[in-house]
Amino acid sequence: MVDDASTDATRQIAERAGARTFRVQCRKVSAVRNAGAREARGEVFFFVDADTQVNEKAVAAALAVLRNGAAGGGCIFDFDGAIPLWARIAHFAGCVVGRIVRWVGGCFLFCSRQAYHAVGGFDESFSIGEDIAFCQALKKVGRFTVPRPSVVTSSRKIGVVTCWEALRVMLKIIVRGPRCESKLALDLVYGRRGQDCRKPDNAP
Repeated sequence: MVDDASTDATRQIAERAGARTFRVQCRKVSAVRNAGAREARGEVFFFVDADTQVNEKAVAAALAVLRNGAAGGGCIFDFDGAIPLWARIAHFAGCVVGRIVRWVGGCFLFCSRQAYHAVGGFDESFSIGEDIAFCQALKKVGRFTVPRPSVVTSSRKIGVVTCWEALRVMLKIIVRGPRCESKLALDLVYGRRGQDCRKPDNAP
């Protein structure tokens, strides 16, 4: 478990559960993911966000597609709480499109060690969108699969964005691709909005 400048008890909870942990001060998702991969000892890599709950079906499906020769993949996510109607519509559309074009968000990604090194890991020139770029890179070295099981992730950030702000970010991603580093998008990813996800005072 990579602890990136957290200010709560995340690391202690993980250690009590038996996880091997270490602390970094990256404040960049791509760099944190790569830091975890460097410490990993296995031949299969799972990249899971701290606010995401993984289940046995998702893990089993991921291992199955890797055994069948896939380079990697990821699972569609559901939210853990109620979300506005506009968000439900956008989420449904995103899931449908994600399965068709084989794009998923970064909350649950997996790949073989070999595939990870073949693509050079996550591109650290990305502050956001590194997950989409990673999906695209894996497709160039092998099969990228989106298994049927889903995982569950936090809905807290939906509460700090309006419908029009979310639409604006999505349109920019469609037009510009994953390298869409608008202030709004950065705020949402790095928690500069809302009382539950503020940037630590000592973070760079």
